[in-house]
Amino acid sequence: VQMLESGGGLVQAGGSLRLSCIVSGLDFEDYAAGWFRQAPGKQREAVSCISWSGAHTDYVESVKGRFTISRDNVKNTLDLQMNSLKPEDTAMYYCAATPSNGYECDLDPKYYDEYWGQGTQVTVSL
Repeated sequence: VQMLESGGGLVQAGGSLRLSCIVSGLDFEDYAAGWFRQAPGKQREAVSCISWSGAHTDYVESVKGRFTISRDNVKNTLDLQMNSLKPEDTAMYYCAATPSNGYECDLDPKYYDEYWGQGTQVTVSL
């Protein structure tokens, strides 16, 4: 199984980035998926999740209204559109997947204990 993130970079505050994660080696439609981030010296935190069908999404409060998660189960991709970026969004961003056939996804990282990408760095400057 491979999960490969891309799309990170350096952007000014107020700018936008779109992260993508290409998933291979598993039947992606059998998995809920999510984006997580970790800033230096801080614990990994959930950013957003999406159910296997895409019908349910959830976001951490700090990114609601600014970030949008989406998935394509044909292309096996997971995306995160990030708008109105803030310096506090600076972190390494990771995609992850967990087996699920439920209607909802779960933001708790403890449920994503098996499949993770290597991360893509997002840096937001003032």
